[in-house]
Amino acid sequence: MQMKNTLRLGFVVVGLALLGGCSSEVGRLPLVDTDITCLRKQMAGPMYLSFPLAANTCQRMTNHGFMFGEKNAKPIPLNLKDAQDLQKQADEYGYSYTR
Repeated sequence: MQMKNTLRLGFVVVGLALLGGCSSEVGRLPLVDTDITCLRKQMAGPMYLSFPLAANTCQRMTNHGFMFGEKNAKPIPLNLKDAQDLQKQADEYGYSYTR
């Protein structure tokens, strides 16, 4: 009986950890962050990343991070609509983006 309870508790702990999401150091939060919010979070906070590091962390790939098709994956242009300050930095560092 004790083994069953321990196993259940383990499943609950693992489930809560998975539902907790990613920290801001890892990159974009799934289904929540846009390119702009991800970049702003990476460039602020405890890390204070430069634009190139933040863009590399936040930029999505055409294979959506899956292992299959990794060889032919290309970066998706950042969606920086209505963020002129980030557009300026993207131009400065040569990143492609949509206006």
